[in-house]
Amino acid sequence: MAQNPPQHSAQHFALFDEAGKFLAGRVLSEAESSLQIELDSGKRAKVKAVNVMLRFDKPAPAELIAEGQRLAEQIDLDLAWEFAPEEDFGFADFARDYFNASAGVTQQAAALFRLHGAPHYFRRAGKGQFRKAPEEIVKAALLGIERKAQQAAQIEGWVGELVARTCPQPVREQLYKILFKPDKNAPEYKAVVDAARRAQRAPLDLLLDAGAIDSPYQFHWRRFLFDQFPKGTNFPAGLAAPAIKDELPLAPVRAFSVDDSSTTEIDDALSVQGLGSGTVIFGVHIAAPALAVQPDSAVDKVARDRFSTVYMPGWKLTMLPDEVVQSYTLMEGRDCPAVSLYVTFDEATLEVRGSETKIERVPIAANLRHDQLDAVVTEAALTGAAPAEFAFAPELSFAFRLARHLKAGREVVRGKPENFNRPDYNFKLVDAEGLSIAELPAGHEKIVISERRRGAPLDTIVAEAMILANNTWGGWLAELGVPGIYRSQASMAPGIKVRMQTRPAPHAGMGVAHYTWATSPLRRYVDLVNQWQIIACARHGRTAALVAPFKPKDTALLAIISGFDAAYSAYNGFQNGIERYWTLRWLEQNDVTEIDCSVMKDGLVRADSLPLVLRAIGAEQMPRGAHVRVRLGRPDLLTLDIGGSVSTRLDDAACAEAVPEDEGDDAAEAAPLALAIDLGDADAGADPGADAGTTAGADSVPAQG
Repeated sequence: MAQNPPQHSAQHFALFDEAGKFLAGRVLSEAESSLQIELDSGKRAKVKAVNVMLRFDKPAPAELIAEGQRLAEQIDLDLAWEFAPEEDFGFADFARDYFNASAGVTQQAAALFRLHGAPHYFRRAGKGQFRKAPEEIVKAALLGIERKAQQAAQIEGWVGELVARTCPQPVREQLYKILFKPDKNAPEYKAVVDAARRAQRAPLDLLLDAGAIDSPYQFHWRRFLFDQFPKGTNFPAGLAAPAIKDELPLAPVRAFSVDDSSTTEIDDALSVQGLGSGTVIFGVHIAAPALAVQPDSAVDKVARDRFSTVYMPGWKLTMLPDEVVQSYTLMEGRDCPAVSLYVTFDEATLEVRGSETKIERVPIAANLRHDQLDAVVTEAALTGAAPAEFAFAPELSFAFRLARHLKAGREVVRGKPENFNRPDYNFKLVDAEGLSIAELPAGHEKIVISERRRGAPLDTIVAEAMILANNTWGGWLAELGVPGIYRSQASMAPGIKVRMQTRPAPHAGMGVAHYTWATSPLRRYVDLVNQWQIIACARHGRTAALVAPFKPKDTALLAIISGFDAAYSAYNGFQNGIERYWTLRWLEQNDVTEIDCSVMKDGLVRADSLPLVLRAIGAEQMPRGAHVRVRLGRPDLLTLDIGGSVSTRLDDAACAEAVPEDEGDDAAEAAPLALAIDLGDADAGADPGADAGTTAGADSVPAQG
C-alpha cells in the first residue's frame, strides 16, 4: 500500500480507518506499532499503525476529509473500473493513475473514499488495497441499484398520494399486512411510514383520510379474515356428510333441547325417566358426528382447520358446512344418532346410583328456545310456587332441582359460591335479514342489545347437565386409560389460568375432579376428538385404549390442543371486538351521552346495562364497586376506543362493594386497536366463567348460536 513517507515536522496529521469509518487528527505520539491521535473534537484515540492510511502536514484534518469527499464524488466509477488493473492495487497508486502522477494527499484521500464506498465496483483486498469486481457482479449490482432507485421513486410517489389524501392501490391491497403483520422492507410499508411522518399524522388516521378504509365494520372483519382465514371462508366444494352406518337402537325417551332461536348446531338434549318411581334416570344426549366422521377424513380436515365455530352479531362461521351440521344436529321430530349419558339418581335424595353411556338413536320431541321461554320457565314455576304452564314442566322441574343440587355440591369443592351478577348480552341486527356479511353494515340496520341474566333457570339446567356429562366422561376416560383433552385449573388464586392437557386434573374454578369438553362436537373440534375416544370406550370397555383413535402419549393430541388454544383465543377476541363495535354503534344510534357504571380499577369502569368497559377520568381514585354516572366521549368505530369522565357519584362513599368474582378487571377489554406499524423503524384469579360461568354459552347455549 502506497503511503506518504513519515513527516518529521513539529506538527503532523494522520488519516486512519476506524471500523470502516475514516477519521483524521493530530499525531501526539508514536510507538512501534501504534499512534496516539487527537481528533478535532479533543477526543484522543490509540490507533494501530497498520490502520493509518495517510500521513500529512497539510491541509488541516477536517479540511482534508471535506475536500476529499467532495473530490471523490467527481470520480467516474465506470471509467475507473474500466482502466483499473486486474491485480490488487493501492488507493494511492489509483490516485496517481486517475488524477496525475503527482496526486497529493487530498486526491489520494478522495481515491480512498471513492474506492471504499463502491463495493459493487471494487472489493477490498486489505487495508488500503482493492481489486476490481468481475464484470457480471458489477452488472448485477448496477441493476440492483437501478431497481432500488426506481423503488425509491415509487415510494416517493405513493407518499405524495397519501399526503394528498389518495390511497395508491398497492397500499390498499396490502393494508392489513402493513398495519398488523408488516414487512418493514416492503415499499408499501415504507410509503405509509414516510407519509405519516411527513403529514405528522397517525398511520391509521392517514389511511382513513386517504380512503383506504371504507367501512370500520369491514375493516375489523377483513382484518380477522387476514389473520385467521387467509385462504377465504368457503368450504371445499362437494364436501358431503358421511352416513352413519351403524344400526343403532332407539332410546325409550322423549328428549328436548334448550337453545336460542338462532341456534342451528344443536349439540345437546336432555331427558328424564321414572319421575314418581323413586328412581330417576337423567339423560344427556349429545349429537354424534364422530360415528360418521373419521380422523383424517375430508370432513375432519375441515373441522381441524377451523377448530371452532366463530360467532358474531348477525353472522357466524361454522366449523362445519351447514349441510353437514344438519345431518347430525338434534332436530325436533327426528330420531337422531347420539352419544347418551344416563345417570341414575335417588329421586328423594338425588344420590347418584350409577351411570352408563350408550350409542343410540334418540327421539327429539322438542327444540325449546331460551328467548321464547325464559320469561315463562321461572324459578317460581319450576318449584311449584306458581303455575307451570309450559311443555315438559315435570321434567324441567326435576332438572332444575337436580341442577341446583349439583351446583351446590360444586360450590362446596370450590370453597365459595358462583355469583354471576353480570348478565350475558344478546345482539340482534334488525332489518339486516338477507344481507351477506360483505354488505354489512348497510346503513339502515339497527342494533338491538338485550340482557340475558346468567343463572336463569333454563341456563342453570343446561349448564349443570353439561358439567355433569363432561365431568363423568372425563373420569370414565381416565378409568379406562384412554387419553382425552381435559381442562384444568390448579387453583382459583389470581393469575392461575385454565389449561388444556391430555391428563385429568382438578378444575378449581368448576369445583370438579376432572373436566373435558365433549358436549359440543358440531362446533368445537376438541369435543369431536373426545367423542371419538368416548365412543371407543362405549364399544370396547376395558380394551378401549387399544382401539381408540388417539393412544396414550399421542403427540397428535398435543398438536390439537396447541392449535385449538390459538384459534379459540383468536375467535373469542374477534367476537369481543365486534360486539364492542356494535355496542359503540348502539350508543351512536340511540344518541346516548351518559351511562351508569361501576368502578373497576386503574380508572376503568363497567357499564351497568351494556357490555362495555372504558376508561373514565375521575375514576382513578375511587374504590372498586363505586357506582358512578359517566359522560361519554365520541366513540371511534375504527380503534373501538371510547373515553369518558365521571360526572356524578351515584352511591354513598361508604357503600362501595367488592367486585364479584366474575366481574373481571382486564384492561384489554377497554384497550383500543393495537397496530404493528412502527414509525420509529421503517427500515429494518382465572375467570371461572371461561368454563362454568359461561357454561351455558361455552358448552350448550352460545350467545350467538
